[in-house]
Amino acid sequence: MDKDKVREECGVFGVKINTDEAAGLTYNALSALQHRGQEGAGIAVLKGSAILYHKNVGLVSEVFTQSVLGKMPGAEFAIGHVRYSTTGTNTKENTQPILTEYLRGRIATAHNGNIVNAAEIKSRLKSYGCDFAATNDSEVISSLIAYEALNTDSIEQAVINAVNQLRGSFSLVILSSKNKLIAVRDGFGFRPLCLGKNKHGWAVASESCALDCAGFEFVRDVLPGEMIAIDRNGNLESSMVIESDRKSFCIFEYIYFARSDSIIDNLSVYEARFNMGIQLAKEDPVEADIVCGVPDSGLEAAMGYAYQSGIPCVPGFTKNRYIGRSFIFPSQTQRDMAVRLKLNPLKANIEGKRVVLVDDSIVRGTTSAKIIKMMKSVGAKEVHMRVSSPPFRHSCHFGTDIDDEEKLVANQMSIADITKHIGADSLQYISIEGVESACSKSSLPFCTACFSGEYPMDIGHHTKRQFE
Repeated sequence: MDKDKVREECGVFGVKINTDEAAGLTYNALSALQHRGQEGAGIAVLKGSAILYHKNVGLVSEVFTQSVLGKMPGAEFAIGHVRYSTTGTNTKENTQPILTEYLRGRIATAHNGNIVNAAEIKSRLKSYGCDFAATNDSEVISSLIAYEALNTDSIEQAVINAVNQLRGSFSLVILSSKNKLIAVRDGFGFRPLCLGKNKHGWAVASESCALDCAGFEFVRDVLPGEMIAIDRNGNLESSMVIESDRKSFCIFEYIYFARSDSIIDNLSVYEARFNMGIQLAKEDPVEADIVCGVPDSGLEAAMGYAYQSGIPCVPGFTKNRYIGRSFIFPSQTQRDMAVRLKLNPLKANIEGKRVVLVDDSIVRGTTSAKIIKMMKSVGAKEVHMRVSSPPFRHSCHFGTDIDDEEKLVANQMSIADITKHIGADSLQYISIEGVESACSKSSLPFCTACFSGEYPMDIGHHTKRQFE
């Protein structure tokens, strides 16, 4: 696994429509959310009182072939998930949705986030006789909801009882055999979740781009602490079920995770990244001939930098879009060439030029070093690196897979030493204040703990790796 990149989150989707196309619409939505996780995918549908599902490791298009989708019966309810494993190994059992049966019914659950007290809850549920087949925190959530459902006739109340025991980040979609689709966003609002509607019904999704691709009009974001329940007749009920005095949205969603055509908490992701580039040019101007963004996540910030600085923005690389996520490099020499197989510098634009190179982050610095070396190998006169996130210094306990703190280059070297390490002529990161300013139109304040170390909740003795 390439640990020189911050890894994607998971993506969730749920739909209730009055046609029988729920599975197909979920497939379309998961394809639009593929950037949030490429390790596994799954869809669960409700047929009568039975929840049927298919899931496996792989991309959406690999897991759901035409023949597989053809075997999924017409249904009005469905939920889906794309996975990147922040907790638990990458196995079929850990792929979501998680199906849980209990005496009064069954539920399927899909989760984006990270539960910091999952180990304690799992231990308690085991003492009650609950069995676990997977090793992720999503199964803990599903089992907790099912356990709470034993004590109430209302699946909504069971969800409320369960989520108020969770500490950490979660955007959940839950499919109940009692003909209910339920969505919940944690009280801090760490992870995105939004609501869409069309003439046939309702949908909830991690990002608005998934609503677009499934044919739903974006209605609004699900509020932090809000639960939405949709019944078999398409009636929607909203209620605030989690109290939290503090809101704290993960700012790295705007920097990198989310797709640029999504709107999250009233802010366009594209606009946020463009503004980051503007802010970088204000904070760290440099004399140069061209601005280039590292595909794909650095492109919008590069445009913003060019707009503010007046330096033309040109393509710096050709991207090979046919290198698979599991491409195998048999030798070290081939592994060293992996970056060039994905990105090849455009000599016609770069040769003899002073380049401002814009990327979203630096984790270990090895990829940045390879990219800069490539640019200089085709004749770049100077390469000045500008980064649209502040330096990573701390672990994330809320679902973002950042490398161990001792392996983060910002904790090992000064900026001057990192500059030498990656071979740049200069290096500057955006400030924490600058990235917050770039995202100021967001309706929520931010979690910047991976940069500042100031966590929005007390994480106690929990460590990032405790549940993996």
